[in-house]
Amino acid sequence: MDSKAGIISIRCGEKIEYRSLPAVGGTEVYPPQAGQNTEDRMKQQKLRIENSKRKTLGFLTFALLVFSSNLPYAVSALVSAKARAGVGETWHLGKDQDWKAVSAEGNGKFLLAVAEAKKLVNTGQTKAARKAFVQLKKDFPEIAGPDLDLFIQAELAFCEGNFTKTVRSHDKLLTEYPKSELRAAALERQFAIAKEYLAGRKRRVLGIFKIKGYAEGIRIMERITDRVGIETPMGLSAALAVAENYEKREKFNEAFLKWWEISSRWDTGQIGKDALLGMARCKHAVYNKHPEHKRSRYDASSLSTARSYYEKFRLLYPKDAEEIGIDRILKEIDEQLANKQFAISQYYQRTTNRQAANLYYNMVKDNWPDSKAAKIAEEMLTKNLCSEETKK
Repeated sequence: MDSKAGIISIRCGEKIEYRSLPAVGGTEVYPPQAGQNTEDRMKQQKLRIENSKRKTLGFLTFALLVFSSNLPYAVSALVSAKARAGVGETWHLGKDQDWKAVSAEGNGKFLLAVAEAKKLVNTGQTKAARKAFVQLKKDFPEIAGPDLDLFIQAELAFCEGNFTKTVRSHDKLLTEYPKSELRAAALERQFAIAKEYLAGRKRRVLGIFKIKGYAEGIRIMERITDRVGIETPMGLSAALAVAENYEKREKFNEAFLKWWEISSRWDTGQIGKDALLGMARCKHAVYNKHPEHKRSRYDASSLSTARSYYEKFRLLYPKDAEEIGIDRILKEIDEQLANKQFAISQYYQRTTNRQAANLYYNMVKDNWPDSKAAKIAEEMLTKNLCSEETKK
């Protein structure tokens, strides 16, 4: 006789008898149905028992946590138990702070109604939107809760053109109710507002002054990326918007850092290609931002960095490099690097330190032999050598 989890089987030759016994969680193990073979019957009984175990363990955990006043973890345990038991329900925190089950069908209808209300908001129909939200709460009382109240508050503020209040209310919703069904809609609204700011929309400061909302747009986009992750479509779109905006406003160091962040997560594919080129372009632009006749006075480390990124791009994407003209850009960078070193040699030439000057002239001639500066450096070397011989 075998005994396992409430099943007792008595082997009589090839025949197996099942006795109905109460199993874990009060679920009875039923006798086999006619036409089932032994293996199928055993699998069926085992599945029922495992299901019963999971349900019981989950609900016991829930009960213990409730009695210990740990409601959030209790809810988590309850939802987890139902999920493991195969119960397809969504749980929502209502106004009375009680968790209520919502069917998948009801949840879909709710989100569809929210989308319809958002259309009214987008077209500026404040009164119609307000009525739609009131009807929404009546039609879905099991879903209506504090997160929906915050969402409605934010959307009506948006409808009235109050972007600051909209962002603040959605921030509160996303922070206090991170698992809300309205999370995606709130993030989409914040993304749209951030794009408006990045496009140059002004925002009121201290209720008096109006300034361009670039900084606010950047802040919102950064928060979106932090919330959803840069590996998600929305997180990536937010990061790209920030990088492109910085570059457009000639904040090249900030743009480079953002492109670098994108590249660290997306080092292949179209995004990886764009990020690599963005890093090269921004580093080159950092140097070129200075007036041309003064560039040689500034640090040239950004040129060396840009050159390394352009060379990597040419190696990985030869066809694209040819179309963009990477060879021409690299030649320009070499000329700039040569000019920078030549400017140093000129400084030593003026201070009558010929030995140091000749050192830099040689460096220009050896490292960038095809540059214009190399030809001048060679002439200066010859002149200095002749001058030394004359003195002797």
